Amino acid sequence: MPAPRWTPPASSDVEVAVFRRLIGDEGRAVLAGLPTYDGERALAVAEALRRAGVDPDLAAAALTQHRLRARAQGKFGPLADQLWFTATGLEQATRAVVADRHAQRFAGVGGRRVLDLCCGIGGDLLALAGLGLPEVVGVERDPMAAAVAVANVAVLGRPGVEVRCEDLRGTSLAGVDGVFVDPARRGPGGRALDPGAWSPPYDMVLGLAEQVPATGAKLAPGIAHHRLPAGAEAEWVSDGGDVVECALWCGPLSTGVARRATLLPSGATLTGDGSRTGEVGAVGRYLVEPDGAVIRAGLVAEAAELLDGRLLDATIAYVTTDRGDLAAATPFGTAYEVIDVMPFSIKGLRTLLRHRGVGRLTVKKRGTAVTPEELRRQLRLSGNAEATVVLTRIAGAQSILLVHPLPHLDGA
Repeated sequence: MPAPRWTPPASSDVEVAVFRRLIGDEGRAVLAGLPTYDGERALAVAEALRRAGVDPDLAAAALTQHRLRARAQGKFGPLADQLWFTATGLEQATRAVVADRHAQRFAGVGGRRVLDLCCGIGGDLLALAGLGLPEVVGVERDPMAAAVAVANVAVLGRPGVEVRCEDLRGTSLAGVDGVFVDPARRGPGGRALDPGAWSPPYDMVLGLAEQVPATGAKLAPGIAHHRLPAGAEAEWVSDGGDVVECALWCGPLSTGVARRATLLPSGATLTGDGSRTGEVGAVGRYLVEPDGAVIRAGLVAEAAELLDGRLLDATIAYVTTDRGDLAAATPFGTAYEVIDVMPFSIKGLRTLLRHRGVGRLTVKKRGTAVTPEELRRQLRLSGNAEATVVLTRIAGAQSILLVHPLPHLDGA
């Protein structure tokens, strides 16, 4: 039985009408009069607007926008104070630094007309418009999101940008040189794990590339590797350690590699085809936990080679090496010095940590069912020192590593 295809609800005409008031002179004046956002003072600020006689609908919209702009700082930086948001639009919007990288793919292939399908509130649309292409068109079927995208384009004064409120299934691709699409991946119950339940569904996304070769798509980072089309480049991107997407680049947007892991803000990138398995060997002096983008891309073996290292276990994404210089300098993971290694034993670990006076414990785990909370409860530590332990498998055996963070050599 095919998976249901979820269609996100459209916003109401009332919502759009209130938003248009918000971006007008009246709404801007209300926003300008609000103090720096403080969640603990939100009720007091709302009460002040009520006493001032501000229309309740406009006041609610202004307060919501005020809160969203504060939340948006992490994705859009100082620009967030000028842009407009919806709660759903902000959650789904591409981070500015990632959107800029998307746009650069299209800058490299030329063309005059690029479509941003499912453009939402315009995160990627603004980045594409910044390329100075003759024509950039955003397509969004939700009226509220489309209205916000129009307002954001106006904020930045991007010429040659059009926003259409329509279903992409009715959008003509004639004369289009490039397409970017960001399907909605949430349904009524939360994240839609089945790509067939995305909106538009994954098969429709792949079909776009058959019509416009220069097609890029923002996919969920957890997409199964076997679902990726042959000949395309899949790029897993992390920002500050958070894996934010798997970008699919088709036709001339691909650089010719099958898989890529890109780490921001450094821009470090690792490529491969995912076919390597990596050597498994004894624990060395250093342990490296690969970045999530490297793991999702299936490029842990490639990272191990750069570290002159090996895997602790064929199925576990931990790399060990004796090269401290390489471990400290790698941009592809977090490095630790290994202090001690022991078979998994609560009693043995408790004895070791109490001997060291450890009371605050950081627990990292991979390949074990033990939870950090459960482990701390069983250990009953009370010292003043801090320590980090890694619960994992070494050549199939449940083990514990006592480690110490290794300072990173910036610029190495």
